[in-house]
Amino acid sequence: MDRTRWAALLAHPARVLVGAFVVVIVIGAGLLMLPVSAESGRATSALTALFTATGAMSGGLSVVDTGRHWSTFGEVVVLSLIQLGGFGIMTLASLLGLLVSGRLRLGLQLTAQAETQSLGIGDVRKVLRGVAVITAAVEITIGVWLTLRFHFGRGQPIGEAAYQGLFHAVSAFNNAGFGLRPDNLVGHAQDIWVMLPIALACVLGSIGFPVLLELLRSSRSGAFLRSARRWSLHTRLTLLTTAALLAAGGAFTLLLEWGNPGTLGPLSWPDKLTGGFFNAVTARTAGFNSVDVGEMEPATLLGTTVLMFIGGGSASTAGGIKVTTFAVLAAAILAEARGDTAVEVMGRRVAPSVLREALTVALLGVGAVMLATIVLLTIGDEPLEAVLFEATSAFGTCGLSTGITGDLPAAGQLILIALMFLGRLGPITLASALALRVRGRRYQLPEERPVIG
Repeated sequence: MDRTRWAALLAHPARVLVGAFVVVIVIGAGLLMLPVSAESGRATSALTALFTATGAMSGGLSVVDTGRHWSTFGEVVVLSLIQLGGFGIMTLASLLGLLVSGRLRLGLQLTAQAETQSLGIGDVRKVLRGVAVITAAVEITIGVWLTLRFHFGRGQPIGEAAYQGLFHAVSAFNNAGFGLRPDNLVGHAQDIWVMLPIALACVLGSIGFPVLLELLRSSRSGAFLRSARRWSLHTRLTLLTTAALLAAGGAFTLLLEWGNPGTLGPLSWPDKLTGGFFNAVTARTAGFNSVDVGEMEPATLLGTTVLMFIGGGSASTAGGIKVTTFAVLAAAILAEARGDTAVEVMGRRVAPSVLREALTVALLGVGAVMLATIVLLTIGDEPLEAVLFEATSAFGTCGLSTGITGDLPAAGQLILIALMFLGRLGPITLASALALRVRGRRYQLPEERPVIG
């Protein structure tokens, strides 16, 4: 590819991101429609195939049981879509983030449109290589661990154990939540040697490539704690907010579900602690479930909905509006309550443009979820808490479900498909578009303050 074509593509990487995802989803849906993809040997409907392909690429919902409906060929197609979706989102989101922050070196000085910066081909290759290495390292490590556990701890043949281990490792790191058992991970809820590695892979996938890269550089320096003081604001904000959400989400789940006979009630107290922590992990768009979500208390469903909407870190395999968006808005509220003139976080002042971007992403996310919820309530007869949960799970590309997805009419499933696609790509492309379109003005309009609150 010559420099001019590279320039045309890289000048607007968001367009590449959207176009690539559409093409891969269509190809994946076409493969899943083939009779060879189904366990029954019969062709799968276009809607089911499209829903599954979108869910796999986005890390979202599914309308069929992965292990029972799809053949080995179909499962491999689903796994490939999960991998491509996670790799693509981490790669291009990282490029967009670096482009916006101006931290990419312009190796070839490609010609681009005036309102954007250019990406050097060397920079693209470096990001691709970094994401590939980190992805392979995590997935292989977790996959080997799960293989050994399934083989020696569960008595599975080595071939089946390796397949199950790899599938769950890829699904976990890419925050897809697809499992091969009818009950997802409920059957492993009391096996800490399965639950914790999967939770670790989910967390690593959800904090984002830029954070993982900075952590790796710090560990190689030999002075991890001293290097931590020099971490970027993005890394510190992502790690701190992630830890806070995991702790709060786990405690919230334990408090409300401790005695629930349909969820944590029958488990021993160590397994309850594991289950509460795992729900906090998986609610932040990982999508696995170790308990029956449909049996959760309404208050737990609402709290889990909030976690799904926030999601994971920027340039990660997770969805949602992202933890940095949430943290910046929380800092703005705190600054306003204190009467500060500027929003400050960890010794740094947040630019007004960043605050506007965060507000825009969050409000449009709320609008998309609310609009979808209203339409789903209109065309169906499911309860509000279940519909809101399902819509937020789709937007947050989480995959957790109360069990109503398969019962929704075709129009409802199409709405969830659109939400999954929007949730996977919307916050990234929107935030980057807003940042790249910032223009200076040589004049200011007269100031006036409307009454707020």
